[in-house]
Amino acid sequence: MASFSGAQRAFCVREYYRNNDSATEAQRKFCTQYNIRNKNQAPSTRAIKNWVQKFEKTGSTLNQPRSGRPKTSREPANIERVRASVKEQPGLSTRKRSSVLNVSRTSLNRILHKDLHLHPYKIQIVQQLRPNDYTQRLQFANEMLARFTSFNNIFFSDAAHFHINGHVNRQNCRYWSDANPQLKHQKPLHSPKVTVWAALSASGIIGPYFYEDQRSRPVTVNTQRYIAMLQNFFAPALQDYSGFNQRTWFQQDGATCHTSNDSIAAVREIFGQKVISKRGDINWPPRSPDLSPMDFFLWGYLKSKVFNNNPQSIEELKENIREEIQNISPNTCRAVMENFRSRL
Repeated sequence: MASFSGAQRAFCVREYYRNNDSATEAQRKFCTQYNIRNKNQAPSTRAIKNWVQKFEKTGSTLNQPRSGRPKTSREPANIERVRASVKEQPGLSTRKRSSVLNVSRTSLNRILHKDLHLHPYKIQIVQQLRPNDYTQRLQFANEMLARFTSFNNIFFSDAAHFHINGHVNRQNCRYWSDANPQLKHQKPLHSPKVTVWAALSASGIIGPYFYEDQRSRPVTVNTQRYIAMLQNFFAPALQDYSGFNQRTWFQQDGATCHTSNDSIAAVREIFGQKVISKRGDINWPPRSPDLSPMDFFLWGYLKSKVFNNNPQSIEELKENIREEIQNISPNTCRAVMENFRSRL
């Protein structure tokens, strides 16, 4: 908020009383008096009311000097305590660190930023690239931008695992350091999970489809199960979907179950010569989750939502996934496609 002089504050208080205790009228008078056209540059009505209250209580609109001993939270001893704490536990949250050190969070943040020059780095999970990947990624981006004026008629598809435990909320996870430590999170190798498939376009999402046996147990995705999903779930859903037509393209990654002879044939039965895939009409570059809307948007978004109520069973987790996918609007899907263009 802008800083206002004592005279300006006094003017607002006078106009407040002159206009039947109206902060709005006092604000208008201030704009006229000081030739202000943008109301945001004038004191807010809340600020004016605060000045009036302060005037009635103290006889002045100015802040009174604080009494007592000045705060010394940023004294050298505390700075060294914080430095040692960060060195010992760099991943500790500011809330917990504040409690452990008995330093206010405001002072702690000032010490971390201004005295120790540290930064809270967010955990990032990235795909390692091989030397030849760069050329393939560039070729793919150029071909997509040259061939399509709009990406609104493409279905992007993928499968992902959702575990009952081991989920990390990366948004709230920080690591304090003066350089990015590229921290990785370790999670259990085996935990109850579901394997989910979906397809996303600018018109919306088809899915979820859960890969599981007749007893609702998760199964590994192989060629036979992938073809069964395409023929028994995806193709029928497309026939009733307004976003599907003869010009619709389909994208899949280079997983073996997707690119076997039988799988490619099954995909072409639905989409003909409009397949973005390894061995497709446009080659999908390997190790490129940052170019797949399923990876850079859908799976991360869902995992930030479906664990909020701490599901205790596979059925609860599946129901959360269904509900959150239904809640994703076409406007969001269109925005994702615009983001895809920016990434290309």
